[in-house]
Amino acid sequence: MAASAAVTGVVIAAPAGDRDRARELLAGHPSLSGEVVEGGETRAESVSRALAGVGTDLVLVHDAARPLAPPELFDAIAARLVADDRADAVVAAAPVTDTVKRSVEPHDDAPDGTVAATVPRGQLWLAQTPQGFRVESLRAAQGRAAAVGALATATDEAGLIEAAGGIVLLERSPASNLKITDADDLRMAEALLGGGGRV
Repeated sequence: MAASAAVTGVVIAAPAGDRDRARELLAGHPSLSGEVVEGGETRAESVSRALAGVGTDLVLVHDAARPLAPPELFDAIAARLVADDRADAVVAAAPVTDTVKRSVEPHDDAPDGTVAATVPRGQLWLAQTPQGFRVESLRAAQGRAAAVGALATATDEAGLIEAAGGIVLLERSPASNLKITDADDLRMAEALLGGGGRV
């Protein structure tokens, strides 16, 4: 993020035990203004706490689980949001390239993993981060979701915008923007980094 021209400041939502380490990381990037806040019990709560410290009109939300997002992706998302004033959000996404199967709910006549249908993939995308937002739109969408008890279960902020009737655009992201969720993902990230710490 520090290498992105679009990013001028950072608010990190970190677990209580990692806040000092997060401050050390921020200190290593003097070109960025920043602060560290304590994260919440859920993703949505962490984002809400971080958003409280944002004083700009636009914000980019990014998961630490995607540490290989290139600076150009942050730049492209911010530029697209600025260029299209109809959009409430722009999200990094990858088109689905595999054949998609939908399974049935398991029951006596259909064991777990039984296919119900093949889903056409032509319009399917996998949402990623970073995701760019108009701050006013995101705060309103969070408030609307909280009012109906849906905020805590949100898996990404773009979904909140969609539920509020806002416009979300997709920005194609590179294959290197992988999400690290298990040991295999970590090994892949290490291979992409080549041991040098940069993509």
